[in-house]
Amino acid sequence: MGGSKHLVSSVREELDGLLPLYPLCSIYKVPERLRRVSQKAYAPKVVSIGPLHHGKEHLKPMEEHKMRYLQQYLRRTQINLEDYIRKIREQEAGLRSCYAETIAFSSDEFVRIILVDVAFLIEVLLRFRFRQLSEENDRLFNRPWMFEDLWMDLLLLENQLPFFILEDCFDADIMQRSSNLSERLSLIDLSHFFFTNKIQIKETEGNLEIIRSSQVAHLVDFCRSIYLPLKPSATRGPAPKTTPRITELNRAGVKFKLGSSSDLFNIQFSSGVLEIPKLAISDQLEITIKNLIALEQTDCMETIVSDYAFIINRLVKTSKDVELLVSNEILENGLGSISAAAAVINNLADGLTVDPEDCCYGTILKDLNEHCSKPWHQWREYLRKHLLHSWATKKTIGAVVLLVLIFIQTICLLIFIGLLG
Repeated sequence: MGGSKHLVSSVREELDGLLPLYPLCSIYKVPERLRRVSQKAYAPKVVSIGPLHHGKEHLKPMEEHKMRYLQQYLRRTQINLEDYIRKIREQEAGLRSCYAETIAFSSDEFVRIILVDVAFLIEVLLRFRFRQLSEENDRLFNRPWMFEDLWMDLLLLENQLPFFILEDCFDADIMQRSSNLSERLSLIDLSHFFFTNKIQIKETEGNLEIIRSSQVAHLVDFCRSIYLPLKPSATRGPAPKTTPRITELNRAGVKFKLGSSSDLFNIQFSSGVLEIPKLAISDQLEITIKNLIALEQTDCMETIVSDYAFIINRLVKTSKDVELLVSNEILENGLGSISAAAAVINNLADGLTVDPEDCCYGTILKDLNEHCSKPWHQWREYLRKHLLHSWATKKTIGAVVLLVLIFIQTICLLIFIGLLG
C-alpha cells in the first residue's frame, strides 16, 4: 500500500508540473522518417538559435560572437539589460510552450539563451539591410564564406525562436533614431529583405501584405509564407498510384515548357504541354525545401510544399529525366553532376506523407496518365520500343524511311495511272 501511495504522489507531481499547451506551439524536432534521409539538412553548421541545439560542441565558437552582438544591440537601443531580461522572463512559460520538446534548461539558462539569440538575430537582419552598421572586425559580414553557412542555419526548423519575442524586443522608432537610419522598418520588413535576397524569390509583395496581417510563428514559417502562391493554380484531387516520368512523357509526345510564373508551384498541363517554373538545384534549395516540408509535416493543415516535392519526385527519377529538363531550361543544375541533381530531387520526397486523395497536383497527374493512355501515344511508345530500338544506326532508319516514302509514292503513281486509264 505504501508503494502505491508513493506512485500516486509521484504521478500527481508529474501531472501538476505539466505546462499548459500554448496555441502557437510550432517549433518541433524533425520527424525521424525525414531526418534519416539527410541529417545535414536539419542540423546547424555554425550557430545555434534557441534551446534545441544550444551547447553542442561544434557550435560553441559562435557563442562569443553572439555575445558581442548582444553588447552592440544594448548600445544601439540604449535599453537596460535588466529590462530585456524582465521582458523575456515574463514570457518564459509561453516561450517554452512554443517548443514541442520539453526544454530541460533552468529558468536562468533558458532566459539567457533567448536573450542572446534574440539580439543576435535582430543584429543580423539589421546589418544585412544596413551594411554600414557592421563593425570593422565583424567576423560574419566581413567573411562571406562564414555568412553563407550561417544564414542557411536560420532556415532550419529546429533552430528557431518564436517570432513574437523578436518583435517584443524590437522597437522600429528607437532603431531608426539611434542608428541614424534612413528608413523606419519593421522586423517583418527586415526579414522580408533578408530572405528574398538570399533565397532570390521575386514578386513577393502580395505575400508580404498577407504576412503583415497574420501571425508569424518563426522565420521558417515566414519563408514558407513568402513561397506560397497567393492563388493556388493547381486543381486538387486524388493522385493516381503511378505516373510516367519525364523521359516516358517525352516519348509519349508530351512537350516541356519553362513556366513564366515566379510561383515555383505553378505547374500546368494543357494540350500536351507540361509547363514547369524554373527550379534551381543547389544545396540551399535542398535545405530550404526540406525544412519547409518538415514544418508542414509537423504543424500545417495545408501541404503545398510537400505536394510539390511529391510531384517532382514522381516526374524525375533518373539522370536522363534531369538531362531532359536541363535541356528545356527548366532545371538549373548548380551541383555540376547530373546524378547529384537527380539524387537531391529524389531525396526531397523521401519520408514525407501526403494525402493521396487530396493532392495539389492530383488532377495534373491524372491528366498526364490519360494523355499517355490514349491509343496514338501507346502506339508511338510501342513503335519506339519494339521497332526503332532494333535498328542499329540512324542511316538504317533513314534508309527505311526512304523506302517507305518510295513505296507510298509508287502506290500513288499506280493509282493515278489507273485513274487515267
